[in-house]
Amino acid sequence: MGILQDDVAGDIGSVPRCEKCGSERVVKDACACWNPDSGLWELENIYNDAHCHQCEGQTKLVWSKQEHPPHQRIRELNDQFRRDGIGRGSIMLTLGIQENGGEFAVAAVRAVREFDDFSDDNDPWGEHDFGAIKVNGQKVLFKIDYLDPSLEKVSENPANEGCTHRVLTIMLGSEY
Repeated sequence: MGILQDDVAGDIGSVPRCEKCGSERVVKDACACWNPDSGLWELENIYNDAHCHQCEGQTKLVWSKQEHPPHQRIRELNDQFRRDGIGRGSIMLTLGIQENGGEFAVAAVRAVREFDDFSDDNDPWGEHDFGAIKVNGQKVLFKIDYLDPSLEKVSENPANEGCTHRVLTIMLGSEY
């Protein structure tokens, strides 16, 4: 892949912006090659010309920190799914949760939906994808995994709800 050195961001989380107006809605001319093995277009070369959709003209790109980190969108989608059941996904209750009876299972699901005690210690990436709570004196854990829609492999982009199936697993602490 022939990426020009000027197009490489120095810091994780940096994005290209229009030099004139600061918009992130910028594009560069590029060419892609079809890969029959992966069934995807793969970027082959990026050219020098850049265009800004906001200014509607040619521009130069400057790199700066993203205003909304990518983990923010993952967090929003995780919270929607965990709290409200909105989005593509499945909720799995482990055998340990089920063996404690229906009332316990309902209480565990309710506690997971109501959980909001995320911090740097228990959520270092800010994705709200793991938590620990007490339900009727028992430690209950939840975690969210990101799979592709076929459920055969990990999602390539958990921030894109179109290519991600969330799996929320609720388990006893002793099952982890």
